[in-house]
Amino acid sequence: MLARLVCCVFGVALTACSNHPSLLDDLDHQKAKAANDPWAVATGDPSKSDDDDGGMGFDLKGMLQKIGETIDKPGPYEAPEKSADFDETKPHWAVLDVGGGIVEREAYSFSLFGGAKRGTELRKLVERLRGLATDDDITGVMLRMSSLEISLPDVIELRAAMHDLRAAKKHLACHVEEASNATYLVLAACERIGIAPLGQVAITGPAAMPIHLKGLLDRVGVQADFIHVGAYKGAAEPLTRDAPSPEMQETINAILDRHYDTMVDVIGKERGIDAATVKGLIDTALFASEAAKSAKLVDDVVSFEDFRAAQVKAPWTEIELDEQKLGKGDQLSTMMKIARFLGAMPPEKPAGDHVAVIYALGNIVDGDGSGVLGARQEIASHTLVSALRAIAADDSVKAVVLRIDSGGGSAQASELIWQAVRDLRAKKPVVVSMSDVAASGGYYIASGATKIFALDDTLTGSIGVVGGKIAPGPALAKLGVTTFPMGRGKRATIMASFQPWTAEEKAVIQKSMEEVYGVFVGRVADGRKQPLDKVKQLAQGRVWTGAKAKELGLVDEIGGLDAALAEARKLGKVDATVALEVYPPSPTLRDFVQGFGEVQTPFGLRSELAAISAIHPQLGDAAARLVDLVLSFQHTQIQAVAVLPVVR
Repeated sequence: MLARLVCCVFGVALTACSNHPSLLDDLDHQKAKAANDPWAVATGDPSKSDDDDGGMGFDLKGMLQKIGETIDKPGPYEAPEKSADFDETKPHWAVLDVGGGIVEREAYSFSLFGGAKRGTELRKLVERLRGLATDDDITGVMLRMSSLEISLPDVIELRAAMHDLRAAKKHLACHVEEASNATYLVLAACERIGIAPLGQVAITGPAAMPIHLKGLLDRVGVQADFIHVGAYKGAAEPLTRDAPSPEMQETINAILDRHYDTMVDVIGKERGIDAATVKGLIDTALFASEAAKSAKLVDDVVSFEDFRAAQVKAPWTEIELDEQKLGKGDQLSTMMKIARFLGAMPPEKPAGDHVAVIYALGNIVDGDGSGVLGARQEIASHTLVSALRAIAADDSVKAVVLRIDSGGGSAQASELIWQAVRDLRAKKPVVVSMSDVAASGGYYIASGATKIFALDDTLTGSIGVVGGKIAPGPALAKLGVTTFPMGRGKRATIMASFQPWTAEEKAVIQKSMEEVYGVFVGRVADGRKQPLDKVKQLAQGRVWTGAKAKELGLVDEIGGLDAALAEARKLGKVDATVALEVYPPSPTLRDFVQGFGEVQTPFGLRSELAAISAIHPQLGDAAARLVDLVLSFQHTQIQAVAVLPVVR
């Protein structure tokens, strides 16, 4: 059976696949046998010899098993993956590599041959550490850490899991070759820290880099014509101003103050250093390895191998984020995963009463978006509303956690999602867990929840709207294209013209935006059970940190995803040992097929963005996201969106 599935998936002797029964029929037959003999399901009919190939002419099953056993083994010139005395049935240490981007859900970059994963899921890493904490055979964990791309709220959630590991009486040692702000804050949760010779610790303090593209748009002849509701609504500033407004500077400074306080507090408590000294260390900023040791920022200056030898006084083995085993049941599990990928089986979900986690990540957009696969990077109204309604209709789901990481987007889409959340809450508790950002439209869709959780450094609020259009008339003129809008009706060309709005047209758009703003503020007042006048004072597009939002009543509790899950289980009366249902689910072949496509960047901006990326890739990515925002107003003129600089 496994050989047949691999044959069909990977194109090995495709003509032979047609000679077998259909995958769906075969799976039904195999599932019926699974309870009595999983090994038979995973490997084929046990009455046949091991070299039976199902008529394919060679022992494909045996070959695949051999490949599975050896493909991840180190070569003769590579470092060993375990100590010579390692025995998985006896107490030992686990060694885990941690580095790169930490994300809410794995995203995929497309190529001709499918998708490639990007980033490590925060939840998977947290659950892996918590699993090690309860593993009786594990006496200690060593993290070999490289540079992390991780937000401060995610740092706090990851650190909580590391402290749970230590609370379970497991040793936790960490080694790094160099560490900057966020990476060091994660390292600080370790019992002992080692750094490589000639390594460096850079605790420079939190920094933000607002990016303004008005000059770039001017160069290519594109004018971003925007208006906003709310004195602090600065979403369009990077497109319409050469520098941040005083209001935006006030907002960013408040965020930096909050992040700075968190950094001082974490380092001081973890390393036993008073706050004044920590502030002095941050002002010093850069520490070579020996200087970092003298400053008590690390404990040892040593290579990883020597650090491991000194700290691990027991057998050890390297482990992966996703634990891989070669048992008979795991072969059946692999077969089922392949079947789910092909769409022959439904997504995995608990059989009985349970809690569902719904991720709402990225910009909020109208319509279907890119389907389930796209739901890992954007919040499409039709797609998410369908998921919310399906969860609402499922009586086995007793409570829902809505995990939000979004700066908002389309006001219309936000309203449709808000309505779906309202209908869901009428049937079962809905607990919101805010990740890095849940602002503007991201707060809109959260406002009607049963309860809202955020972390101290989460960015939220930004209750306001912005409207705009693209005016590419000069850009088209450079190409020799002149337009002459004509129509019937006083405002027939208000959306068709390639020129900025007139004062009268702006007044019309402003009125429409005021109406949207009124609905938004009303939703918040109703959901938070606060007087409308008070909410209006908290609105105006102003961004708040989670700590301040708790004081103002915009969120209920300070806590991460674990706290939100605990509350949902309590409200839904679901035991903590019951597995979760997660949306979006693991992608299928159909999702990948639907996800193909390329967005074209008009007005000559592609070459400009490529030049920026060549000079500074991260700046190029940020600029591209802002250009995407500009282009989104071509079809969504009124949005509840917050544009905030990344703070690192």
